[in-house]
Amino acid sequence: MALPKLTTPTYELEVPSSDEKISYRPFLVKEEKILLMAMESEKNEDIVRAVEQIVSECTFNKVNISTMPMFDVEYIFLNIRAKSIGEISKLKLLCPDDKKTYANVEINLEKVQVQVGDNHTNKIELTDEMGMIMTYPTINSFTDTGIQQINANNMIDIVSSCILQIYEKKGEKVYDSKDQTKKELTEFVESMNTSQFKQVQAFFDTMPKLKHEVKIKNPKTKKESKITLTGLNDFFG
Repeated sequence: MALPKLTTPTYELEVPSSDEKISYRPFLVKEEKILLMAMESEKNEDIVRAVEQIVSECTFNKVNISTMPMFDVEYIFLNIRAKSIGEISKLKLLCPDDKKTYANVEINLEKVQVQVGDNHTNKIELTDEMGMIMTYPTINSFTDTGIQQINANNMIDIVSSCILQIYEKKGEKVYDSKDQTKKELTEFVESMNTSQFKQVQAFFDTMPKLKHEVKIKNPKTKKESKITLTGLNDFFG
């Protein structure tokens, strides 16, 4: 006699970048095993692929994870995790007042939202004659570096992968990134001066991301402080 099948609840959320409503389910034991094995391996590629596989399967393979902005993937994964293991994530955070004491904090993952910085734009005016249109990093942008903040080590590669178009104002000539090699795009980014690159950095600093402000109290000094958590890694201890 065949065993009865377990039923899995389904939920709905809105994708931050598009407001599209999608259905999702909690991850199952087999999927949790994939994530745990990836984390134990400590290989960036394994962790990224595990997140990609879990999000894809738990959304019934109805969303294109590879082309979706990373902040969408992180938001969906956060909600899947909340419904799978529990909405409360327990963290140990470093107290900013003495920078040596850690405090225990509980975060309700269901209250974490994607937020956009002030004056955010994806159009960057490099010179009076030339500019760029940017797109957001996808999960594939982090295959080598892992799901983490954009930093000095991965900035050039990620900037290059996020260029959608380079345009010249005179003659209205447009260069699509898909028609350029990775080397050509990298060399273009490396040829920017400091002022131009700061504009690019501002795009990434203000782009949509998981963000949540928490209050913590130093158990030694009793001083209360506020800390802003950003990105998927910040929400798991």
